[in-house]
Amino acid sequence: MNTLRDRLSPGAVLPADHGSATLIGRAWVPQRGGPVPVLVREDGLHDLSAVARTVSELLELAWPRAVIAAAADLPRIAGLADALANCDPLTRDTTQPWLLAPCDLQALKAAGVTFVASMLERVIEEQTRGDASRAEAARKAVVAVIGDNLSSVRPGSPEAARLKEVLVAQGMWSQYLEVGIGPDAEIFTKSQPMSAVGVGVEVGIHRGSQWNNPEPEIVLAINSRGEVVGAALGNDVNLRDFEGRSALLLGKAKDNNASCAIGPFIRLFDDRFGIDDVRSCDVMLRVDGLDGFELSGSSSMSKISRDPLDLAAQAIGANHRYPDGLMLFMGTMFAPTKDRYGPGQGFTHAVGDVVTVHTPRLGALVNRVNHCDKTEPWTFGVGALIAHLTR
Repeated sequence: MNTLRDRLSPGAVLPADHGSATLIGRAWVPQRGGPVPVLVREDGLHDLSAVARTVSELLELAWPRAVIAAAADLPRIAGLADALANCDPLTRDTTQPWLLAPCDLQALKAAGVTFVASMLERVIEEQTRGDASRAEAARKAVVAVIGDNLSSVRPGSPEAARLKEVLVAQGMWSQYLEVGIGPDAEIFTKSQPMSAVGVGVEVGIHRGSQWNNPEPEIVLAINSRGEVVGAALGNDVNLRDFEGRSALLLGKAKDNNASCAIGPFIRLFDDRFGIDDVRSCDVMLRVDGLDGFELSGSSSMSKISRDPLDLAAQAIGANHRYPDGLMLFMGTMFAPTKDRYGPGQGFTHAVGDVVTVHTPRLGALVNRVNHCDKTEPWTFGVGALIAHLTR
């Protein structure tokens, strides 16, 4: 079946080794009138608010895992299966808890053009000015000039500088090549704090977009000190036609209602899972359409052009401070080209698509696609959180 509910069992959503993982998230608890940070245990979701009132505050602790382990009493809020089944707003029982995105006050940032495959697709978007019907011809022309194997070129290296000189001379230099192989990574604001959606709800595409796709990524959880303390899965929903028309439309291409999905949980780093495991993850994507269309692919973090810790260091530091921490999307190498509606036009979403982003060590993030103006309205922002915590 192609429904959300069929994909939202604990066995499908949790990491394969969840018994040895520290998984934290957030749940909306109607009896509390708002969100509560939670810990996943074998018997369900447990309230972490005695440890920290927000996930941001929890990740600011020097040793969050140790503090959680030492907590004497963490009340059980709900069974995980029940909370997952209650995520879909179309069937939700609003008197019972459901899961939210596992972050709250953190800035929502993203690194772009961090894989060669996606870098080439961004160049193609630029060459076609966002017209999907011209994509295949542009793809062949670009690859003929610059090739399709730039993975050995280290960003910011002398070799990369020499390649830039050659491409400029051939009239093929691009703003995407600049951030793909130049010294400075593209770091942009994906969305606003508190706006990310979690597992089991709808993600949004702009009604005016005719060429768009999911972007399966790993998202780093980084505290205000710049320490990478955990990771989650993300879907950086993208409008290829908007961004292709002009890079100055990046905000409209990236920041729309429900266009930022993170989940299902943040897995805290420990001696069983850390940054080396992130570096070796293969992130899988599956799209199932109501029309019977199926798409699958994968993105290997081992092929990323910039190391995750380098991306974190470029996102936060002396020049870029985030007192509540940040969640950093690290980019994807998956740029779907499988034709859906016509030869050479590649992939684009349809309303009702079910998107699954999965990797064994982080679990699965599952969402259904709808138009941005039809997704569940975002009404609970920072002001509402302050009022909730005050109460």
